[in-house]
Amino acid sequence: MKKRTIALLFFFLLISGFKKQDIKWVAIGDSITYLNEHLNETGNRVAKGYLTLVTEQLPFVHYTNKGYNGWTAGRIAANFDSLYIPFADVYTVLLGTNDWWQGRPVGSVNDYKAASGEGTIYGSFRIIVSGLRKSNPNARIILITPLQRTDFVYLFNMKNNAWGSYKDKDGQSLKQVAAAVKNIAAMEGLECIDLYNDPELREKDLVRFKWLKDPATGKYRRYEFPDFQKIPFNPETDEYPYPEAAIGLTYDGLHPSDKGNRIIARRIVSLLSKQP
Repeated sequence: MKKRTIALLFFFLLISGFKKQDIKWVAIGDSITYLNEHLNETGNRVAKGYLTLVTEQLPFVHYTNKGYNGWTAGRIAANFDSLYIPFADVYTVLLGTNDWWQGRPVGSVNDYKAASGEGTIYGSFRIIVSGLRKSNPNARIILITPLQRTDFVYLFNMKNNAWGSYKDKDGQSLKQVAAAVKNIAAMEGLECIDLYNDPELREKDLVRFKWLKDPATGKYRRYEFPDFQKIPFNPETDEYPYPEAAIGLTYDGLHPSDKGNRIIARRIVSLLSKQP
């Protein structure tokens, strides 16, 4: 009887040793993160954001969404102390696409090393990374580069639109922003998920087509990548250029669709499911 009790105790200890410990995850980001809790703002074109998808696959992970619609890394950095970023085991940071479109300078490695402030992307990330380390010095910090983007048109206000990352904005490319994020991760010894260069998130697959007027005939037709980049779009008079049939990896040229969110979630799951 005594041997059986010892054997059972050993068995339960063995099982408990294999049980995954709960992980507190804080996801910091812009609208791509924010929309996880605001699916109505996608026109319900998205069923689940990447945060939900990650925790469905990894039930021991519990997230806090710190995504801010339209925010830049600079704004996150400038307001970091008032955002009350909670203690967590893992922090992910997915920022940069709004910095690029707003023409915020990337800066240089020296801006990061010298902690020059939120005036550059490098300086902004220094504030963010330092703040996260202050919240939990032992936390995993995973930096995520912005994914490529094509012509964005906001579903509820077509005047809110932007060209894609195929063209520079204020003399800078989104590729430069992604490279800066990767460089910071390398300097700091942080994990990095490179969505910009992800082979499953190619620019040509972001939308299936763009619904635009043929300049020669005035009739609407489908234009596929990259042909639609040369066709004018008038938000005052034209139809919304991305009907549901046009949804690819994004539903509006910028924000991930269900398919896009699944790819992002897989990249995060692959890291969180194993030890760093």
